Amino acid sequence: MSITRQEMRRLQNGSDVRGVAVEGIEGQPVTLTGEAANRIAQAFARWLSAKTRKPAEDLRISVGHDSRISAPALKAEVLGGLRAQKAAALDCGLASTPSMFMSVLFPETACDGAIMITASHLPFNRNGLKFFDADGGLEHADITALLEDAGGLDAAEASLEGIEPVDLLSLYAASLRKKICDGVKAEDYAHPLAGLKIAVDAGNGAGGFFVEQVLKPLGADTSGSRYLDPDGTFPNHIPNPEDKQAMEAVRQATLESHADLGIIFDTDVDRMSAVLHDGSEVNRDAIIAMMAAILADEYPGGTVVTDSVTSDRLTRFLEEDLGMKHHRFKRGYKNVINESRRLNAEGILSPLAIETSGHGALSENYFLDDGAYLAVKLLIAAANARRQGKQVDSLIAGLPPLFEAREYRMKIAGEGFQRYGQEVLEAFEARAQERGFQIAPNSYEGVRLSFDSEAVQGWMLLRMSLHDPLMPLNLEGRREGDCARLTGIAKELLAGFDRLDLSPLG
Repeated sequence: MSITRQEMRRLQNGSDVRGVAVEGIEGQPVTLTGEAANRIAQAFARWLSAKTRKPAEDLRISVGHDSRISAPALKAEVLGGLRAQKAAALDCGLASTPSMFMSVLFPETACDGAIMITASHLPFNRNGLKFFDADGGLEHADITALLEDAGGLDAAEASLEGIEPVDLLSLYAASLRKKICDGVKAEDYAHPLAGLKIAVDAGNGAGGFFVEQVLKPLGADTSGSRYLDPDGTFPNHIPNPEDKQAMEAVRQATLESHADLGIIFDTDVDRMSAVLHDGSEVNRDAIIAMMAAILADEYPGGTVVTDSVTSDRLTRFLEEDLGMKHHRFKRGYKNVINESRRLNAEGILSPLAIETSGHGALSENYFLDDGAYLAVKLLIAAANARRQGKQVDSLIAGLPPLFEAREYRMKIAGEGFQRYGQEVLEAFEARAQERGFQIAPNSYEGVRLSFDSEAVQGWMLLRMSLHDPLMPLNLEGRREGDCARLTGIAKELLAGFDRLDLSPLG
C-alpha cells in the first residue's frame, strides 16, 4: 500500500526524517518504508538540483549509514531513488554523520550533497535520513519541502550497477589523524598519542573506526576499549552519552583498564562524552566546560552558546574562570548552532555551540556537530597536558561539583497543548514575580528562576517540549535538600492548572 502525503509529512522530526523501519516492537508499525526512502531520495535530488542550478544528471550525491539492521535495505532504496533521477550516487557504506558532510568538502569525493541513514540513539527498530549540502545540514523548512515533494512522487526502480563504492571513513580518519599530529607537534610527529591509554565505547554503533583508524596508528594504547564492532541490535547498551547505563559502561571500562581517558560516542558519532582517569564523568555541563576551556586561549572572550538547561555553575566557570561569555538559547542542536552562526555574522566571536546532550559544533570545523572532532580536541589537550606533567582534568578544576539535579516531565492533557503551555508559563512567571523570586533575563526558552538565599540555593527552568504535549521542569540545588525545596516551590507556582499533570513532582 502506497504511503500517503499525510504519512510522508509525519516522518519529519525537526531537521531530520525519522520513523519505524523494521517490525519487532508491538504497536509500532513500520512507517519509514523502502518506498518512502526511495521517494524522499528522489525529492532530495530534485531539491539539490534546484538549489545548485545543476541538472540532476550532473549531481554527485553520497550515501552512508550507521550500524542499524535496517540500513542495507533502506540504502538500496535511497540509491535507487537517486539513480532514478539520474544523479550519480556514491556508496560510502558504514559511515558517521559528520563524515558524510565531509564527503561534500573532500576533493577526493567532491559531492554536491549527502544522505546519512541514521536515527542517532533511538531503538533498533527506528531509522531515519539526514541531509547535507555545501552549506551544512538542511533546515526544518527544507525537510518540510522535501517531504511535500516526495508526497507527490512515485517510487522508481533503477539499476544499481556501476555505483561507485567509497571508503569514506578512511579519508575522514586521515583528516582527524593530521589534526591531532598538527595539534600536538610531538617529537615523534607521527605518534603524538604514544604513552596515552584511551578506552573507547562505541556502543556497537559506527564509532569503532576511531580506535582502529585514528588512535592506534597514532600510538595510543586502546586495550580497554569496548563494543567496537557494528551491531544494529545494540546488545550491550544504547549508544547514547546521555544514557546512565552507557556512561556507567565507559566509566567501568576506563577504571578497569586504568586508562587516562574514556570516550563514548553515540550511534552515528555526532555526539560524544568522556570519562577522566578517576572515573569522573565529563558529560552535560562538564563536557561544555571542558571544550570551552580547551578553546579559551585561542578565542579569548568568546561566547559559548548552549541549550537552555545548563547550570548556573557552568555560567560562573565560563565567565569568571575562563573569561568567556555564556549565551543560553533554545534546545535543539540546530537552534544552538544557528544562534552561534548568527552571533558570528554580527561580529560577536562565538567559537562553540554545544548542548548538554553532547552535540557540539565549532566554528573552526564548519559548525559541524561532530563527536569525533570534539574527541580530537580533547585528545590534543590530553597529550599536551601530559607533556607538562598534568592531567587533562586540570582544565576544569574550577568547575564546582554538581550536588543534585532533577528533571520532571509533566504531561498536558487535551487539545491545543501549545497554547495551554504558554498560559502556564505566563502564570508561572507572574506568580514568581509576586513572590519576589529572581527571574533570569534573556530566557529564550521557558522561564528560568534563580535562588541564592539561606533558605534555598539553585535554579529551575520550566519550558515547553519542542514537539510533544509535555512541560519539562529542570532544577538543580547546591546543597543537600535544595532540590526538594525547589520542587516544593514549583508545586506552589503551578497549583491550579488542572490539565497539567503534576504527579511527577510527588
